[in-house]
Amino acid sequence: MREIKIRDEMIRLGQFLKLADLVESGGDLKPLLAEGLVKVNDEVETRRGRQLSRGDVVTLADRSVRVG
Repeated sequence: MREIKIRDEMIRLGQFLKLADLVESGGDLKPLLAEGLVKVNDEVETRRGRQLSRGDVVTLADRSVRVG
């Protein structure tokens, strides 16, 4: 599993997905969230502003990335 390092203690889900190159923009993310395709720690997440911290695992389709 790939790990993406962050500078601060926390990062918003939308920002993290862009940083990890899983989406190009926040607009791309909205339909994915609405369809339940984004998971945080194996739970479906619908909030683009969800706060992530180190150790959280974000899954989009078949790709998982850990916040580092």
